[in-house]
Amino acid sequence: MRNTAKFTTAVLAAGAVTFGLTACGSDKDSGSSDYSGPLVVAASPTPHAQILDFVKDKLAKKAGLDLEVKEFTDYITPNTATEDGSVDANYFQNQPYLDDFNKKRGTHIAPVVTVHLEPLGLYSHKVKKADALKSGATIAVPNDAVNEARALKLLAANGLIALKDGVGTEATPQDITKNPKDLKFKEVEAAQTARSLDDVDAAVINGNYAISAGIKPAKDALVLESAKNSPYGNFLAVKEGNQKDPRVKKLAKLLTSPEVKKFIEDKYQGSVIPSF
Repeated sequence: MRNTAKFTTAVLAAGAVTFGLTACGSDKDSGSSDYSGPLVVAASPTPHAQILDFVKDKLAKKAGLDLEVKEFTDYITPNTATEDGSVDANYFQNQPYLDDFNKKRGTHIAPVVTVHLEPLGLYSHKVKKADALKSGATIAVPNDAVNEARALKLLAANGLIALKDGVGTEATPQDITKNPKDLKFKEVEAAQTARSLDDVDAAVINGNYAISAGIKPAKDALVLESAKNSPYGNFLAVKEGNQKDPRVKKLAKLLTSPEVKKFIEDKYQGSVIPSF
């Protein structure tokens, strides 16, 4: 992507992450109210950074917004960087994930505006239909709490397993009450689920990682998460208190503009769905 900084952070140790953020982030302290300079936004490469790049290239100049996009391939550093002020905002996550992150890590990240939904899907290189999975088949699922629960709920919604009533966003394989195919679950980092497809019978993959791997969720998924009444819309987020940043307000307006809606619909053909 043009003029976009890329960072692979999932394997860095905590000290290295801190150093990297100091080196590549903005110069603002976390409590700063200096809203001059470019708005630095951390984002997953696909589709978030692509959407931001569209805004940067087509809409930002006219709106008087200087936008800088930094790509991260993990689901942790964008929030920690937003918390410590290394970046001004992020765009990659949904509400259940953020709630869990803030609770466990003591961060103070808040949503600004919801932009899109990436339906979670079940994919396989070995079968064409979910009911063709053999007894004892192994399914890779994301290993973070929220996305694992989301994956299990997807499987339950399609009759592959059953879960305890009321487990919600905290479901784990231990909450499975019925498993007629005796499915096995391999917990892997969300970013690695697409790469695991050759090693397992099927994998539940987040939409952004599916698209990055050349998978077309609307076409290739054995089963796909319903977008109806979904709590998993992805949003622009900032550290609490920075919602008033005029640059953030400009970006929020642009991200929910008719131009961005058309871009998402045309580019992703149902694999990413506008939520506004």
